[in-house]
Amino acid sequence: MKRTIVIFALGLLISGMATSCYTQTYTVGQGPQKGVEVKDKSHYLVYGLAPIKTANPVQMAGTSQDYEVTIQHTFVDGLINAITFGLYTPTTTKVVK
Repeated sequence: MKRTIVIFALGLLISGMATSCYTQTYTVGQGPQKGVEVKDKSHYLVYGLAPIKTANPVQMAGTSQDYEVTIQHTFVDGLINAITFGLYTPTTTKVVK
């Protein structure tokens, strides 16, 4: 019985560590033309349910009509989320013009 619990716990730990970072990418217009990169953070509470500050990709792109937006939970974002037990959940938004 004890061995079964240890194996189950180990499997749960490995499956939790094997999850990847959330990433969403989309392209506006023809995509990035100059290679200029702008980053900003979005801040959420309670696993992302209550936004405090969200990044605005259109404002980050400025006057550029062609750009690519990537929104992701980086390793550091996930680490902060884990340390705060999900009470604070940051994401990183990157715009490449």
